[in-house]
Amino acid sequence: MTSRRFASLSGSAAAESAPVSAGADVADIVPEFPGCRPIRITREAIADHEGRIEYWDATTETAWVACEPNTVYHEGPGQQLSGLLTRMAAIRGAPILTLGAADLLLRNARGERQRILQADQMVYLDPVETRPRGAAVEVGSDHLPDVVLEVDYSTDVRRGKLGLYQGWGFPEVWVEVPEGGSPRRRPGLTIHRRSAEGYRPVPASVALPGWTAVEIHAAFNEAELSESTCAVLERVGRALGEARGTGADDDLWLGAQRREARAAGRAEGCMEIVLAILRNRGLAVSERLAVRIAGEDPDVLAAAALACRDEADLLARLEQRRRANRRTRTRDR
Repeated sequence: MTSRRFASLSGSAAAESAPVSAGADVADIVPEFPGCRPIRITREAIADHEGRIEYWDATTETAWVACEPNTVYHEGPGQQLSGLLTRMAAIRGAPILTLGAADLLLRNARGERQRILQADQMVYLDPVETRPRGAAVEVGSDHLPDVVLEVDYSTDVRRGKLGLYQGWGFPEVWVEVPEGGSPRRRPGLTIHRRSAEGYRPVPASVALPGWTAVEIHAAFNEAELSESTCAVLERVGRALGEARGTGADDDLWLGAQRREARAAGRAEGCMEIVLAILRNRGLAVSERLAVRIAGEDPDVLAAAALACRDEADLLARLEQRRRANRRTRTRDR
């Protein structure tokens, strides 16, 4: 099949992540898809097609699919990104959504499917306001993802898909060449940021402020999460949270864990103070006392420690206080 390269990746910039006109027409350009083969999928059949594709065009009813089967090299980075962003969202205190390889759909003037792209991962940083509501991300009506990830294992998005992403207004595209993957490409990650002059490579993400291409690539290719990557996720998560006035305490799961840890720390500190009071008063303290008074109100516990005659009297005072509290609750019902 004869194809024609994009002459340039430059073009006019739209507002970042805002919907662009569905009339954006690049139909006169046929992008290249190295590492892919063409198959025919009719306009009627594409709606029910379940396999992965790189690109589909209704004009020729042609879909491009990868020649090689999915591998760990190809699938790993997208899955890694989803897991990394889950941790980052907890630090930020607000959700981050990943949508995998859902369709990126451009319709024609009649509302029919005209072109479809599938990325390897899509990221929405404010999904409550911007997530798509239908089965696909519709260019021209839906908010576009803040970040799109493409994994070049046996393909090369620079010669086809990158130009389409730019023409449709995608603000930031990451291209990952995984370690041990492509024998023809040097491993690494490139961040393409859209500007008035077209996509330009930048050293760090703008959408996820300060997360560098080197750090992202390292995180994608770790056998297990490293201390350095954890520090990076915390740094970027905090920056995202500061921008919207949220933090780890606003995350339902992590916030609960932090509150529990703080409560445990306060209880432990109170326990040490109470035991010190008893010893300073010259009262004998058994090894099990700490267990028996765990969970008591700190103020009540300190008052009882100052007033009791011995350990048994301390426990009796605490039991008396618990009974009084139960009678009060019963009376209030």
